[in-house]
Amino acid sequence: MRIALHSVIAEGAIDDYRTHHARVPDGLRDLFGVAGIEDWTIWRSGRNLFHIVECEDFDAAMRVVNASPANDAWQADIGRFVEGFHGPDGEDGFTPIEQVWALSTQRSSEG
Repeated sequence: MRIALHSVIAEGAIDDYRTHHARVPDGLRDLFGVAGIEDWTIWRSGRNLFHIVECEDFDAAMRVVNASPANDAWQADIGRFVEGFHGPDGEDGFTPIEQVWALSTQRSSEG
C-alpha cells in the first residue's frame, strides 16, 4: 500500500529541517524495516511537506514505530522544526491525505 501524509515545517525552520532530515538515525531506519515500511519519501513545497509511505499495513507499521524509543528520540529532535501534520481536510492529525487520482488505477480499470 502507498499512503500520503502532509506536514508543515515551522516558520523559519526550512534549513534546519533539511539539515536534520538529510539522514535519519540508523536505529530509526532499522525500525522502519521491522515495522514493514519499504520506503518513505518526502517532498517539500514552501513550508509544506508531502510524505509517501510504502508498506503492507500503515496502521500496523505505525503501531510498531510509535511504541519505539528510537521514534520518541527522533520526534523530539525533528519535532522542533515541524509545525504539525494535517489530514485530508486540513485538520490537525497524523492522518493519510486523500488520493484523488492515479494514472495506474485508471489504466487498470480500462483493461
